[in-house]
This record gives sequence, C-alpha cells and structure tokens, in this order.
Amino acid sequence: MTNSIWQQGGLIEITIADLSDTGDGVGRFEERVVFVPDTVPGDRALVRLVHVKPKYAHGKVKELLQPSPHRIRPSCIVADKCGGCQWQHIDYEYQLVAKRHQVIQALQRIGGFTTPTVDPVLVADSPLGYRNKATYPLDISPTGQVQAGYYQKGSHQLVNLNQCPVQDVRLNPLLAEIKQDIQQQGWSIYDETRHQGQIRHLSLRIGRRTGEILLTLVVKDEDLPGITKQAEAWLKRYPLLVGVSLNYNPGRTNAIFGAETRCIAGVAYLREIFAGLDFQVRPDTFFQVSTETAEALLEVIQSELKLQGDEVLVDAYCGIGTLTLPLAKQVRQAIGLELQPEAVQQAIVNADRNGIHNVTFQVGAVERLLPNMGIIPSVVILDPPRKGCDRAVIESLLLSKPPRIVYVSCKVATLARDLKLLCENGLYTIQRIQPADFFPQTSHVEAAAFLVLSHFDKDN
Repeated sequence: MTNSIWQQGGLIEITIADLSDTGDGVGRFEERVVFVPDTVPGDRALVRLVHVKPKYAHGKVKELLQPSPHRIRPSCIVADKCGGCQWQHIDYEYQLVAKRHQVIQALQRIGGFTTPTVDPVLVADSPLGYRNKATYPLDISPTGQVQAGYYQKGSHQLVNLNQCPVQDVRLNPLLAEIKQDIQQQGWSIYDETRHQGQIRHLSLRIGRRTGEILLTLVVKDEDLPGITKQAEAWLKRYPLLVGVSLNYNPGRTNAIFGAETRCIAGVAYLREIFAGLDFQVRPDTFFQVSTETAEALLEVIQSELKLQGDEVLVDAYCGIGTLTLPLAKQVRQAIGLELQPEAVQQAIVNADRNGIHNVTFQVGAVERLLPNMGIIPSVVILDPPRKGCDRAVIESLLLSKPPRIVYVSCKVATLARDLKLLCENGLYTIQRIQPADFFPQTSHVEAAAFLVLSHFDKDN
C-alpha cells in the first residue's frame, strides 16, 4: 500500500465485517481498521477516507459495490440523514444478533470474561412505533419556518420531521401541528450559538397503556406571551392530551431539561400502567422509552430471583420506583435509593397509589447511602446511569456481600467494567446476562446481569 492512499480523500475498497458499539460498520484495509457509517456487515463498498490516523480511519461510502443480505430499505425517508436512528437500513433479526455480539465483546474485551453466558436479546413488541417519549430540538429554516427534528449525523444541522416511525404513532399529529402553532404565535426559537431566543425543545410523552399525552416546551425563561391560552387550545384540540408544561432551562448547556417544570394547563403528569401498577409519570423524570420491553425485562428479573416473600431488597438508582414497586410486592421490605428528590417524591406517590406500604425511599447519592444502611440486603438491584456505578458503590457491595445482585445497564462497556470488579477473586459469579432491545433501529442495547455470591445457593 502506498501512503498516498491512506490519507484524507483516499479511496479504498473494503468489505464490512462487524458493527461498532456506536453503530458504524467496521472493515479492514491492509491490517488497518476503517469505521464506515450506514453500512452493514457483508457490504462491499468503495469508501472515501475522511479522518485518517496511523492505525485506523473513518470513511464514507462513495459507492456500494455489493449490498449485504442484511441490508433493507429504511422505513423513514430521512434515515440516511437523521441522527435519531443508526440502523434502519439493517434487518431487525440481524440488529438483534449484532446487539448480543456487542454485549459479548464488551464482556470479553473490558471485563475479561472468556465465555460469558449471554442469552438471546429480549425483543421489542415492534421494532417501530415503540417510543413513549420524543424530545425534539427546534430551529428556524432559511425561509423562516419553525422546524423540529433530530440533528443530522455528526453535526448540529437539524433534519426537519413531521412524523417519526420509531415514536408512538399517536404523537405524530402533534409534531407537525405544534410547529405551526409556535410559528403563528411568533415565539422565538433558541439559538445556542448566541444564547438567544426562547423555545429550545418540544417534548412529547405518552402512556402506552392509557394513551394519555403530555406536551412540554423547554424554554430559556418565563417570558412566553399567550402560552396559557395556547395550552388550553391544545387541550381542546387533542383529546388524548392531558397536560401542557413549561420546563425552564436558562443555562448554556447541552442538557435538555432544566431543574424547574411548571404545569400551564391540565395536569402535571400522565398515568401509565406498568407491570399491573398505576404510575404517575411527569415530563422530566426518567421512565424507560420502551414500556413493553421494560416490562418483559422485569418479568425475567422476577423469574430469575424467585422471591419467597421474606427478602429485604434494595433498589439503587430507583427513580420513580419502576422496578422497586413491582418487586416490593414480592418481598418483606424494599428500599429505594435515588439522588433526585423529585423522583423520590413521585416514587412515594406511586407507592401510595398502589397501596404498597412495605417500601421506603431515601434521597441521596447511592455511593453515600449504600455503605451506611446498616443492613445486608438479600437482593440489590443496580440500575445506574450510563457512566455506571461509582467505585464506592462497588466497594460497599464487596464489603457487605449481599447474596444476590441484579445489575441493569444501558451501556455495556461500563457494565463489563463493573462486573469485572465484582467478580474479582471469585467473590461473585455471573449466572446469566439478559440483553434487551429497548431501542430498536439504534445501536444501543440494555442488559441485565444476574450475580450470586459464590458460596450462596440461590435455590435455598
């Protein structure tokens, strides 16, 4: 190979052999790795190199020479531009194969587990129309029209959408029409480069079982003239809409939601039925975007734990009690730990709504609360954010040695890192790992790892 080829702008011919955890196709050219978005294992492509390093490069397809048998026509007309999905061009069965492989690779490469027991991926009811929440940044087109959508891949250029095939279809009418209403009201759209303008995001959330919808505008400050009248008009127009809120995010930040949310019309929450329980869900609190798959994973957890009714269960990072409350019905005592006071308030409300009285919730960082509980729980549920568990959480578990741990993760790299620490010196053994597809059409995969203390017999 001449160096003139391995440089920006160089053209190479490669076969895609794998998928990265960010969703890009991966191929090799003379022992060097090339990452190519919008490709599928089995594709043969002429690729132009765009970012080149000595050992690897990122490229872009110039010509598809031979399509993979797993390549399909995307359901969305802007799938090749929109950054909301990465894998609409890959058939769903192969997406599941790739996600399981992603979990296995992380456990081997990062965790050092040579032969991890990873089950087939728990599938979504449907790979389309599954999202119960969609939050769209807003922008102004060159002709002055209000736009809402997702950013183009690798940029902050907005791809305007009037519908989205992965969100609940009942949200689509609102997406197109709310943009027009914002236009007619003359409300300014936030410009992140100048930190000027009012409306930053449009957020829609729906109860999959109840059909109740919340509409939230994320704004820079409180000056939005006419919002109350417009909110009341929206409630009259959309029978499923139960509440309109404003969330205030005044900072120069990439975070979508600010700290304060105020209900303008209707109610501040929607109702959702999850695992047979009646939950209140607010616009800005965490709730899994795939209701049905989250329920299916909960069923796996319940089946694996075989709870007898005399256990003490701790749910770390418990949120609004999505896992805590269904599991509390099967144990003697449940304790939820959560950093966000607002989420704990909702968890308490949800417990009361469902008549569950053997559960308590504590506000604070898990790494501070867990080591000071003064008990050894029978079961600990870990469901941390993407960064995984703080090292103090792992050390606390290694000291207290709860008989069983269930680690639910939305990022398999940090899951593998933390499992390596828990299983060092043979203290804990991984019984199985159950991946779950909470995000079809994307490269993201959820996974639940079931650990037992090595001398503990889970059938006793």
